[in-house]
Amino acid sequence: MQSSTPLDYLPLWLGIWVIVIFLLLLIEAGYRLGRYRRQRAADEMETPVGAIVGATLGLLGFILAFTFSLAASRFDARRQMVVEEANAIGTTYLRAGLLPDQVAGMRVRNLLEKYVELRLQTVATGNIELALNPAEELQQELWQTAETVGRTHPDSIVVGLFLESLNETIDVHSKRVLVGLRNRLPTSLWAALFVITSLTMLGVGYHEGLTKSRRSPAILVLVLSFCMVLKLIADLDRPLEGDLQVSQEAMVELREMIHQAQAEDGYQPPSAG
Repeated sequence: MQSSTPLDYLPLWLGIWVIVIFLLLLIEAGYRLGRYRRQRAADEMETPVGAIVGATLGLLGFILAFTFSLAASRFDARRQMVVEEANAIGTTYLRAGLLPDQVAGMRVRNLLEKYVELRLQTVATGNIELALNPAEELQQELWQTAETVGRTHPDSIVVGLFLESLNETIDVHSKRVLVGLRNRLPTSLWAALFVITSLTMLGVGYHEGLTKSRRSPAILVLVLSFCMVLKLIADLDRPLEGDLQVSQEAMVELREMIHQAQAEDGYQPPSAG
């Protein structure tokens, strides 16, 4: 199952606008509280409050930078796993052509072609979890075929190399599922970011009300800038939604290589039905 974060329960664009409105309401609440305190506690100094607000803004910037770094590293890990999986499948496909049993080799290549198509269709539809069982079934078929060849040719070096690459293909699949679906930003980090942001925006509004100033349009700039950074973080952390998606170019090139190899061999794969 894919791990969930608080923002996963809303579409990304809707969640960001909800946060924008919420932060503006917090600033307005802080502003009204600041005006109330100014009228009833005239001895409260503006300078210490401004220093505190500045410190919380700096802390918020640090948390944002830390969170963005974590999300970017996870995004880069997902991208690297696509390349590793394409390399592992490609190596297995090439070594399958060297198996002593040509029938088994053709069967393996046919299964690997279906496997690559399944991976690409999974990413295109975004239905990764529903595709896990078909992928694991194909892995079982591949391994059963490999076991048969291994028992028939126990001393073959080529078979040993093929088994090694097939095992790597299966291992990379497990790693990709872990990195892509379960290695998300922890909920505790989102909660800390939410609390610090809320307190910071409340403090900004409070300081504005305390200084007898009118509501500044610059507040909207602050809120929108923060929300844009938050959107990037959430986008990087979501493997199935958003504008920033991992490129599948390595898998696409692998599919083209497989089709070209089959065309040169004059092999016609069976239809999906």
